[in-house]
Amino acid sequence: MDLKEAIYRRRAVREFTSQPVDEQVLRQLIDAAIQAPSAVNQQPWLFTIVQDKALLARISREAKAHMLRTSAAALASHHFQSILENPDFDIFYHAPALVVISAPEGPWVVEDCALAAENLMLAACAVGLGTCWIGFAQAWLGTSEGKSSLKLSGMTVPVAPIIVGHPKTAAAPVPRKAAKVDWIS
Repeated sequence: MDLKEAIYRRRAVREFTSQPVDEQVLRQLIDAAIQAPSAVNQQPWLFTIVQDKALLARISREAKAHMLRTSAAALASHHFQSILENPDFDIFYHAPALVVISAPEGPWVVEDCALAAENLMLAACAVGLGTCWIGFAQAWLGTSEGKSSLKLSGMTVPVAPIIVGHPKTAAAPVPRKAAKVDWIS
């Protein structure tokens, strides 16, 4: 698959088969991720791969509870509240792997990790894998308990929790709005 096709085909995937993702393939995805640009070429990222189902389930439970305690958006939205309160809802959608892209605290770590994340997601699409950035996990992973679950130091910022797996079905195209462009000459 060429780059343009991957860009146009990549979608958030939330239904996976139980087939694990091969370690070599995960290494290839990370190799693609580290090709991303970074501020002052610091390349600050750290990749934590979680495949342990018990740990993924624990993170899911803790992240849901944390959001219900602390997130105004979760409390204001009946939809978010109902799914976060559902004990059967897995924020990782039973994906076989979670890749968390982190970096030491710094002025551009969010941008650096986001660039690496997009490379990883495009590379996954190109080899037939599905991905989804899991925003529900972010706040809890940034707590001391969350960082500890990933064996991250206190000065490390977990930015991009991305699930990876073999999609059950092809993700349907999502209509895109026309770009809003202001030309200033």
